[in-house]
Amino acid sequence: MNRSGNLLVVILWLATVGSGFANAQKPVRATSERPFEPAEELVYEAEFSRALLRKMDVADFRFTANRIHLSQPAKNSHSAALERTAAYALVFKGDISSKGFFAKLFNLRFRERMESIVDPISFAVQNTKRLDEQGKRIRSSEAVFDNVAGKVVWTETDPRNPSRPPRTVSSEFTGPVQDILSAIYYLRTQPLQVGKTLELVISDSGQVYHIPIRVVEKKRMKTVLGKVNAMRLDVELFGPRGMIESEGQFSIWFTEDAKRLPVSARVKNEYGTFDIKLKKVLRNSSQLRGSQRGRAGSPAEHLDWGAIPAGVEEEYLSKQQ
Repeated sequence: MNRSGNLLVVILWLATVGSGFANAQKPVRATSERPFEPAEELVYEAEFSRALLRKMDVADFRFTANRIHLSQPAKNSHSAALERTAAYALVFKGDISSKGFFAKLFNLRFRERMESIVDPISFAVQNTKRLDEQGKRIRSSEAVFDNVAGKVVWTETDPRNPSRPPRTVSSEFTGPVQDILSAIYYLRTQPLQVGKTLELVISDSGQVYHIPIRVVEKKRMKTVLGKVNAMRLDVELFGPRGMIESEGQFSIWFTEDAKRLPVSARVKNEYGTFDIKLKKVLRNSSQLRGSQRGRAGSPAEHLDWGAIPAGVEEEYLSKQQ
């Protein structure tokens, strides 16, 4: 895939899930108060604009939050002295795929799936798996986080060429770190205030990045949920020290209420403007199961996306007035 295609995939992932705050470890809200537990699915659509090209569909996103119960409760590595254990782990899954005339015109066919395992007490990421399909190219990768030693080891393989030596990258980190999928869920547990400047600490492909982020404004927005109060965050993803070396701007809007839903994002760079908007929020068990059907067709279906737990009967219907 060409450079513009690779950059597009990175931008679309980061524009929707690349926003996790971390300075010193901040307390995470109790599990009963987390808006995405026990299960939730968010559906987005990405559009591209440049010059005479206006709002061309380029990709679909689906993100799910879920719980998996552990046969043996895992001890929280960040609080060993308190002997706290978790009876379950949080599982976050993302699925992004290209679509529409834009993808055909520029031959930007891709699908990327990601799964993050997170400790529900410390909210530290423990494991990240990713399957990246770009045309005929397929790569499978896994990042293992040792939160006690402060080290991440990332390994990438080629499923179509098992004899190819794996690519490995390792980095050290201090304090809490997220991946690009768990980051947004961590952020949704945190308070946001206009004027606050924080530092984003995120690991991707074995590297660890420290990125400034600012809460710059609050405004009324029209969304799929109706009119809501939302806060805009400007994230310095671009530049020599960012995750993307080229020039650009990235902003993301979260609802001001306790749900902290990411309702919109915008990326401006040399290729044009990408707008990502929330289209649907599901919390009903039957809706969640139904949304998982009919997604076959990938040449690498070995990823087990698991099942949505039963008993999630509340449909997300709340609107901020």
